[in-house]
Amino acid sequence: MSFSISPSFPDPRVAPRAQVTAVLGPTNTGKTYLAIERMMGHVSGMMGFPLRLLARENYDRVVAIKGVDAVALVTGEEKILPPNPSYFLCTVESMPLAREVAFLAVDEVQLAADPDRGHIFTDRILNARGYAETMLLGAETIAPFIRALVPGCEFVSRPRFSSLTHAGVHKITRLPPRSAVVAFSAASVYGIAELLRRQRGGAAVVMGALSPRTRNAQVAMFQNGEVDYLVATDAIGMGLNMDVAHVAFGELAKFDGRRRRGLSAAELAQIAGRAGRHMSDGTFGTTVEAGELAPEMVAAVEGHHFEKVRSIYWRNSDLSFHSIAALMRSLEAPSPMPGMIAMRDAPDHLALGILAADPESVRAVAGPDDVRRLWDVCQIPDFRRDAGGGHARFVAGVWRRLAAGGHLPDDWIASHIARLDRVDGDIDTLTGRIDHIRTWTYISHRAAWLEDAGHWQGLTRAVEDRLSDALHDRLTQRFVDRRTTALVKGLRGKADLAAAVDDDGTVVVAGHVVGRLEGFRFVEAPAHRSGDDSELARKTARGAAARALGPEITRRLDAVAAPGAGDNGLALEDDGRITWNGALVGNTGPGRDALGPVVRAVASDVVDSRSQARLAVALQHWLDTHLRARLGPLFRSRDRAGDAALASPARGILFQLVEAVGCVPRRQVDTLVRQCDGRARKQLAGLGIRLGTESVYVDGLHGAGVRRLRAVLDGIHRRDAGAEIAARARAVARGAPSVARDHALPDTFYRACGLIALGPRALACPRAEALAAETRRLARQGAFSASPALRRLAGGSIEDLVGVLLALGFRSEEGPAGIGFAAATASRTHRHRVRSAAAKGSKGDADAAVAGAKAKPGRPRHAPRQASDSPFAVLGTLTLRPRRDGPR
Repeated sequence: MSFSISPSFPDPRVAPRAQVTAVLGPTNTGKTYLAIERMMGHVSGMMGFPLRLLARENYDRVVAIKGVDAVALVTGEEKILPPNPSYFLCTVESMPLAREVAFLAVDEVQLAADPDRGHIFTDRILNARGYAETMLLGAETIAPFIRALVPGCEFVSRPRFSSLTHAGVHKITRLPPRSAVVAFSAASVYGIAELLRRQRGGAAVVMGALSPRTRNAQVAMFQNGEVDYLVATDAIGMGLNMDVAHVAFGELAKFDGRRRRGLSAAELAQIAGRAGRHMSDGTFGTTVEAGELAPEMVAAVEGHHFEKVRSIYWRNSDLSFHSIAALMRSLEAPSPMPGMIAMRDAPDHLALGILAADPESVRAVAGPDDVRRLWDVCQIPDFRRDAGGGHARFVAGVWRRLAAGGHLPDDWIASHIARLDRVDGDIDTLTGRIDHIRTWTYISHRAAWLEDAGHWQGLTRAVEDRLSDALHDRLTQRFVDRRTTALVKGLRGKADLAAAVDDDGTVVVAGHVVGRLEGFRFVEAPAHRSGDDSELARKTARGAAARALGPEITRRLDAVAAPGAGDNGLALEDDGRITWNGALVGNTGPGRDALGPVVRAVASDVVDSRSQARLAVALQHWLDTHLRARLGPLFRSRDRAGDAALASPARGILFQLVEAVGCVPRRQVDTLVRQCDGRARKQLAGLGIRLGTESVYVDGLHGAGVRRLRAVLDGIHRRDAGAEIAARARAVARGAPSVARDHALPDTFYRACGLIALGPRALACPRAEALAAETRRLARQGAFSASPALRRLAGGSIEDLVGVLLALGFRSEEGPAGIGFAAATASRTHRHRVRSAAAKGSKGDADAAVAGAKAKPGRPRHAPRQASDSPFAVLGTLTLRPRRDGPR
């Protein structure tokens, strides 16, 4: 490849004032070490690096040689400037080229071919010079352009100190210790680090977005042997020197800001070269997920034979600041020679174009000084890479405030920084805050924009340090298991364990049952042996099992969320829990009323938060549908309780019925009942509300399943313990119209189940009303006996019947024929005697009594109009005269 200098590109621009040396070669050739050594031999010097991480690393190295007072660090968002520094370690963009130094070096000059930052490196190749010596460091691929751009440049080729060989494909879980796994997105880095934590105890994480403080802390863990694995982006390809023995590529393609493309051989070599530092040989390869490298790619990396750079990026650095238009024209100047691509879409150029189209921003420009200042504002870095226009709006806001007052308002800066000064949140949240604070750190080093630059520099640095420490903690918490890191090393060399889930939920790893997937929870099988070694092996097996559970979790979630899932095994258990095929999947808690319990999906470490939320929604939908289907009349009452078309007393009755799960004592709502006119009673009747003398209840809720369900809902609403809810549900599980009463249970519980507690028995509301109606009929004829017919209505024994009749408000009287019962009132007592328990009765009598006692909807047949007229159920005047030898 040959180039010729265009006549429009004057030779003085490229003619070096002193010897220029291009030191080119692969990684691990000591180029940076050589440059620093040469710089130390001069009275002053400057080096430009592609990353602030490298600038900081080499700043520390030079400080150790020359002392802190002699060395300056200059990056976009970090500046350490002693009063009279002699040596400057900088990022390429931040090199103070106006300052003359004896020695100058630019590292990784092959990045002139980078579409985003190439024009900066090209400019430094052309214009950055030391008055005594200049060194350009980089890969052999850039050599043709350096020859064309820097006539007379001396070339020095340096061989690699150690060999770099291909090691093939490995599973991540079988990578050797001291390995670095490389990926090109935060999501991929986190996923690989998570896997290494589960399988090998942990990994350090290094990404370009990390602050130097966080990066150094993470690297220290790897260098100190706390972890044996490092997961990184291609940031490690630029001179980060660590004790890495093997580099594994977890991906072979990356998004370069414009498109996703495969890595070139030169890019692979730049990263793979981190393996085997100095005289130690290194290896490189890929993971199973990335696949195999092509043979020609392997040969190129091992032999360091790469295609030369075909083009580089350039932008005019001789800018005109006479006007915004003049500045735009100078930025858009055509490239001066073939092979140079004029940079048209750099972030600062795009920001200038947006501000130039903003009338308010343009009005603030009065002359060349303002144009220059506007250009400085446009160069605020977009650390967030905000493609939505947010960065341009922020830059416009900075410019308008500078133009208006000469300085950025302190309160405006303080409010932005205060919002970032928080250490809560996850890794992504903290990383985002660090990106934001880096912008403010950059601004804090623009002294002309601020009234007290030193204050803001200290504040932004302190905030970044706090965020960096918090981020290091989060990374360590998430990706390093300190307790088991040392133990994991004992599993080195073991084969990766295959995992599968059987149809019955059994999780098998390498032929061994390690647990079961019960619903959505993984339950570990008991370890066969005790001790640390067995525990570690079990954890490794569990990690393999967790990978296998993903598809099964998705399948089960789809099954639960599908229509008709209740037919596929969902059930509300007696203790208030929700199960699926017998496995616990959800718990319930009180909602706005007893009919609306709230579902919480069971916690599971194999279900992500989004799936967890989906599961909770599906379970809530199923429970709501299930309850409405089983308790339809009660839900209709709830739906109408707020209907303004209903009479107010009727709404009040409905509200109390819903709160009590369908049954309230008559005396509790007697006032409301008396306020109901014919229309209101008809409305209630239409909803299935029965107004009895003992209770007011919702009809149509019959059967053992419904009674049990009402008992469970009552317990959930009362926040009872699951075991207590289950015990109560079992107490009323039989669907019989009369059950033995447990006096330890409150009357409110029985009513919630549709039962009226009467002495030793609890009767279903219709049966209780039928018994009350029949006894009222008998009482009108005089005293009556505890007959078999009444016993069949009440259920239980004849002794139980006595207790039931007493609970209904009758009193017993002893006469010649035995014990009889009479209604007690404040005004009179019926004393007519009938035959005692010997009186005959039949089941037909009892059935007829139930049929005859069915009250018309809205008002019971024998409901008294006033309490003083009622000959029954006046408990306050109940008297009891027991027979001497007791009731029969």
